[in-house]
Amino acid sequence: MTTDKLWDGRFREPTDAFVEAFTASIPFDRRLYRQDIAGSIAHATMLAHVGVLSPAERDAIVNGLIEIEAEIESGAFEWSVALEDVHMNIESRLIARIGEAGKKLHTGRSRNDQVATDLRLYLRDGVDEVSVAIARVQEALLVIAEREAETIMPGFTHLQVAQPVTFGHHMLAWFEMLQRDRTRFADCRRRINVMPLGAAALAGTSYPIDRAFTARALGFEEVAENSLDAVSDRDFAVEFTAAAAILMVHLSRFSEELILWSSSQFDFVELPDAFCTGSSIMPQKKNPDVPELVRGKSGRVVGDLVGLLTMIKGQPLAYNKDNQEDKEPLFDALDTVLGSLRAYADLVPNISLRRQNMLRAAQRGFSTATDLADYLVRKGVAFRDAHEVVGKAVRHGIDSGKDLAEMTLAELQGFSTSIAADVFDVLTVAGSVASRNHFGATAPEQVRQAVVRARGRLAAAAGKG
Repeated sequence: MTTDKLWDGRFREPTDAFVEAFTASIPFDRRLYRQDIAGSIAHATMLAHVGVLSPAERDAIVNGLIEIEAEIESGAFEWSVALEDVHMNIESRLIARIGEAGKKLHTGRSRNDQVATDLRLYLRDGVDEVSVAIARVQEALLVIAEREAETIMPGFTHLQVAQPVTFGHHMLAWFEMLQRDRTRFADCRRRINVMPLGAAALAGTSYPIDRAFTARALGFEEVAENSLDAVSDRDFAVEFTAAAAILMVHLSRFSEELILWSSSQFDFVELPDAFCTGSSIMPQKKNPDVPELVRGKSGRVVGDLVGLLTMIKGQPLAYNKDNQEDKEPLFDALDTVLGSLRAYADLVPNISLRRQNMLRAAQRGFSTATDLADYLVRKGVAFRDAHEVVGKAVRHGIDSGKDLAEMTLAELQGFSTSIAADVFDVLTVAGSVASRNHFGATAPEQVRQAVVRARGRLAAAAGKG
């Protein structure tokens, strides 16, 4: 492959070897080759459509690009740092293969609008991959939620036992977090799917191009309105990375719970051996490495977001070389998200539950105290008075080492004469959970209904995709 610069007509001296390596992006942007070739094929087809290229020139370019893609796929393509980036490597190879016609491909465009188009195509594909990966995790959560609709565990606030919930209900909370992530990516995709091609370097082109034709060929829903903005905008990249960062924060929160729950102090779940490692010195250890790594990887994606925001904050219009730095954080964010989602899609269905341990934990910590207060309100006691009564009962329980359900009727009546024998119907954790039988609550019946609705939402989203 030739290493002559395709832009060096104005220069008297060759590029310094260090500068050549320092400014090159080919070590990382070569992954854009499919999108670059697709964009070039659409551009050449459009140029022939408007009469700038002959049909023979178009066919030579298109066939040459298809052959180059096959070379890259097979590993036979020789990448050159001297040619700087994916665009110049492919164009140089095209010229070497087909001659003069290849030199006409860049008519009416610039690397500025070319790279912006490639990135948008790449991220559009990435969003679709992420959406499918999120759905895999969601489907796994729904299987568990349905299966464990009646499994009782403690619900926490401030990491203190608060009220009993069902494990199925807890899994549905994770589902909802991921559902918001999916909608964020779907919304982000609409703004990604805007075509910058035709903006050229910054001002458009004097050739009679048909941007709508090219947009249709590439599946873009809109054409960028302003050429200056089209080549310099990286909002779509920031937005994608922001959605990725929020998703990773959600996965980090899942990870934290799994790490806590699998500890001997909680012992609510056991993670599959395939997702854990041991200690080099302590033979009893089973370390939750996958959740810990996902928790840690959330930080790098947040860092990718901060890096992108910092990169663009001081740039004047239009394109600047700074924007070469957008690709590595974008690629890293996408790779990290897809890897983390794959890990969770495989991990979640294989979690084993310690149901009795969860039940015992829910029975401690006075988790039905609010139920007792609600019981008193139904007996005609004002809520604030009921709150005080239950607080005193809890204090007695702490002093005596008894949960509310373990106290005798006489003990409970010592705090309020409104308490009768039917109080024990609400002091059990099963009774507490069952009583919360309304839309969005933790009762088993509501969990099962929520699973049905959630599956409908997944199906609807898949249909739109």
